[in-house]
Amino acid sequence: MSAKEGREGNMYLQLFWTFFKLGLFTIGGGMAMIPLMQGIIVDQKKWMTEEEIVDCLAVSQGLPGVIAINMATYIGHYKKGVMGAIVATIGVVLPSLIIIIAVIELLGTIGDNKYVDGALTGIKAAATGLIAYSAYKVGKQILKGWFPWVLAIAAFLLIAALNVNAVYVIVGGIVLGLIYEHFTGGGREGTGDSEEAGDRS
Repeated sequence: MSAKEGREGNMYLQLFWTFFKLGLFTIGGGMAMIPLMQGIIVDQKKWMTEEEIVDCLAVSQGLPGVIAINMATYIGHYKKGVMGAIVATIGVVLPSLIIIIAVIELLGTIGDNKYVDGALTGIKAAATGLIAYSAYKVGKQILKGWFPWVLAIAAFLLIAALNVNAVYVIVGGIVLGLIYEHFTGGGREGTGDSEEAGDRS
């Protein structure tokens, strides 16, 4: 086996194991996983920059499906193309599949156990804190001008106070963002990738 093949195989293994651990140890859903994923992908692995992970988050949030799975697929494809996306997606989904099947089997014997109820209460509280931290960290990276702040506050009020469907809010944000960029001449330069997605390692 050549050195290149060895590096590629190692990257697939890293993608699978990284997202398997994220799926196994993150409790509270996709939003709770975001700060942990940012820390691992950006700070530890250095697979993406802060700006790239925010782009990944925006795309994943704007598409149908679970955000954690979308992000795993995006990052896997970013590193190793289609096969990388498949490996990362399987990695992040597999722990939940195994655990849910095990929990369903056990629920019949556990019943209304007060210790289980207490554990679930603690888990939900901790997950709420993780989600709040995720909102703070992402907001600090994105809300750097008056326009993002206005959109963020308007989106919050529309969803929280007026019960507007989140899909409509996201679509509205896309349209307003395009209009804003058109009239202000904004946009980022020099964000082109130096390598094809399938060759990143």
